[in-house]
Amino acid sequence: MPRENMLAEAIRMYGHNDDLIDAYLARPTGTGPYPGVVVIHHMPGWDSGSLEITRKFAFNGYNTICPDLHYRQGKGNATENAISVREAGGMPDDRTMGDVEGAIRYLQTVGNFNGKVGIIGYCSGGRQTYLAACTLKGIDAAVDCYGGGVVASADQLNEHQPVAPIDYSEDLNCPLLGLFGNEDKRPSPADVDSIEAKLQKYGKTFQFHRYEGAGHGFFTVNSPAYNQPAADGGWQQIFTWFRKYLSG
Repeated sequence: MPRENMLAEAIRMYGHNDDLIDAYLARPTGTGPYPGVVVIHHMPGWDSGSLEITRKFAFNGYNTICPDLHYRQGKGNATENAISVREAGGMPDDRTMGDVEGAIRYLQTVGNFNGKVGIIGYCSGGRQTYLAACTLKGIDAAVDCYGGGVVASADQLNEHQPVAPIDYSEDLNCPLLGLFGNEDKRPSPADVDSIEAKLQKYGKTFQFHRYEGAGHGFFTVNSPAYNQPAADGGWQQIFTWFRKYLSG
């Protein structure tokens, strides 16, 4: 159940190399203290759907920030920025991780923060969530929503994304929830099997849920890919996961 009124606003934050970038902050107005969540947007960019997800977390009692990871493309809107990113070979992982670290630092300045941070990402953001959960400090729980590219062959890697995130699995340093559609092709069910096997090998704390009839992007309400039963079930799992690991 929603608990709080909220405040939502566009802000500026310091990201990778102390670059000043746009971000969206939504937070409960009560005294809290409240956990923090970093939302990593999907490949279509820092769009209205991503900002609505940010508000949804705040409405349910989380200080939430969504950095514009495509900000430096400078094209003026999310669609053109996303096209530019694709043409450039994807987001540079080092820059993305720097921006996520900046978002975590920003949450630490919010007065009603309880000190715990969750991270969640969709599509490419799911991949980046997995990478962050394995390589960054200060994350207490993570949620990968159908992150494509966690498993990648050598010909799918490049100078921007030189290592497949699955290769960092031994270093996963927080509990991980994964939400996937069985009709997805990236990640495919075989990809999800590979990730699951790797996490089991290293004895990591994780939980995966797979939804029949759902494909890639099943959370995206303004898309033909939207699958209400999968999305509703996924949201229940997300809030259960974050309550378990962030509310203490």
